[in-house]
Amino acid sequence: MGNCRGSVPGAPGSVKVLLALAVFALALAASVVRSTNLAAQAPEPKVILITFDGARTEEIFGGLDVEALGSTLAEGKRLEDNDTYKRFWAPTPEARREKLMPFFWGVLMQKHGSIAGNTRLGSAVTLANTHRFSYPGYAEILLGEAHDDQIKSNDPIRNPYVTVLEEVRARLALTKTQVAAFTSWNVFSAIVEHQEGAITVNAGFAPFDSPEPSIQELSRLQRETITPWDSVRHDIYTFRFALDHLQRARPRLLYLALGETDDWAHDGRYDRVLDAYARSDAYLRQLWTWIESDPAYRGQTHLLITTDHGRGHTAKDWRSHGAKIEGAQDVWIALVSPSMSRRGEWRQQPALRTNQVAATVARWMGIDWRALRPSAGGPIAAN
Repeated sequence: MGNCRGSVPGAPGSVKVLLALAVFALALAASVVRSTNLAAQAPEPKVILITFDGARTEEIFGGLDVEALGSTLAEGKRLEDNDTYKRFWAPTPEARREKLMPFFWGVLMQKHGSIAGNTRLGSAVTLANTHRFSYPGYAEILLGEAHDDQIKSNDPIRNPYVTVLEEVRARLALTKTQVAAFTSWNVFSAIVEHQEGAITVNAGFAPFDSPEPSIQELSRLQRETITPWDSVRHDIYTFRFALDHLQRARPRLLYLALGETDDWAHDGRYDRVLDAYARSDAYLRQLWTWIESDPAYRGQTHLLITTDHGRGHTAKDWRSHGAKIEGAQDVWIALVSPSMSRRGEWRQQPALRTNQVAATVARWMGIDWRALRPSAGGPIAAN
């Protein structure tokens, strides 16, 4: 062994040189292959933006609101006999919220992410727009700034500005299917795009095309499942279509907008509001389970979860929101990101605004949103 040292005993010099060159060539080829494989496996950031329409801070941070539930009971009925009370009641806000959303609080926020907006802990998130209803709220989220003079109704008028969804697609030269929005409210077909057809959009009761037979059946059934609302389908269809698109098309940027937390509140059905929160929590569990099971998404996916507006804080006005409703400006933002180390609830931190969402999403995708929109809110700090 001692006399090897990279030479071949007794071999002519030319053979030695050829052998050395061959060894070098093989090593170089192996290095190129390794570099190519590493480049092919280079992580591509993905972002999933999720909104729960009109989701109050009371339920997000405290679960069941006894006063809100009590306001819906017939005279003489006891809270303790109510099925919703039995299902979701616990003695502390922390226990109640975990009963309502066990995955969100017990897993997602505890182990993987953080949430701002609990004013009891010195953390606030507010709207920049003054209208405090849906279209202006969603426009603020997707544009990074309020346009109160132009966006001032819920009419399905085409968004006058290019959204962060469209900009990400254009800047990164992505295909139409790689940036997608799945929404329960049909007006989103106007909100999410300035240029119609720029991204994949499935909103309201729009049919959804999939090769999967079960999804085809769901697309048909959504029109047979009666809702109290003409413009909003049940969230289960929105979620199933979005998950199917995620699994098949593998988008880089996906927006999922659920609506039932708002619509049941307007109808005064507090029991169904809480049911909607619980179902949304189950959707988050399914989504996260899939993300963690897929090597291309695990550890490379950023989640931002928020709402378009709050609601009244009291038993008298929890059903409502708008410019004149105190509390409708109070919202929250949850973040799950491989670039953020913070966990749990934000405490004693400067206030955030929802006009920071667009810049945060853009930054995760490698884009400086404020360089494109100097008047927009800045990205949320990583730590």
